[in-house]
Amino acid sequence: MGKRTRSQRRGSSPKNRVSSHRFPAANRLPRVSEKMAKVTDLVHSAAHTAPLARIKFEDGEIAHIAAPEGISVGQELAFGDKVRLRPGNVTKLSSIPEGTQICNIEARPGDGGKFARSGGNSGTLETRMGDKVRIRMPSGALKDLPANCRATIGVLGGHGRTEKPLMKAGAAHYRAKARGKPYPTVSGVAMNPVDHPHGGGNHQAVHGPNSVSRNAPPGQKVGHIAPSRTGRGRTRES
Repeated sequence: MGKRTRSQRRGSSPKNRVSSHRFPAANRLPRVSEKMAKVTDLVHSAAHTAPLARIKFEDGEIAHIAAPEGISVGQELAFGDKVRLRPGNVTKLSSIPEGTQICNIEARPGDGGKFARSGGNSGTLETRMGDKVRIRMPSGALKDLPANCRATIGVLGGHGRTEKPLMKAGAAHYRAKARGKPYPTVSGVAMNPVDHPHGGGNHQAVHGPNSVSRNAPPGQKVGHIAPSRTGRGRTRES
């Protein structure tokens, strides 16, 4: 009987949780319609790769959204179905022209944003298809979303964050700590058999299949979890 894996140990200890003070606010699109808001501050969040914009609505409500490039303190943002194509404005996908760059895109209407939320990322509205809209994601993949999902106009701020080298291990340690990630990490194939399902052997390799079921227990749930396909991709012959 082996030891518990790293994922099992992390799940039972409160020391692996992110400190609450590292989250100034949640990055979610507020559930409002046909309202105007004013940017009162741009907030740095150690747990986010893009800055957050603190906005205040006309009725005094305060919210935080991911700040696109080009917005500034004092700028007014519009929320609704008919807004100008200006960075920071939030509207439905059905109201956005084709070819527009958008960020913080909702997967389902009202969920607050799920896609293109990392610093410097953006998606592009490709085409409309009735009650669906096709979006090109930052990865280049195409995704069909409901037309009444919302998105923020513009490219998310924080571009170029990966261009500056970390220089020393301490910088990598604090960057991982801000997100509640383990650092440094050891690959499973470098461990002993009692420490990880991929461990052991005369060379570092996964000996056997590395695909596991979605319902696998925590000690076994490592590798490719319920993959849609495995193996080397094949190109079609013309």
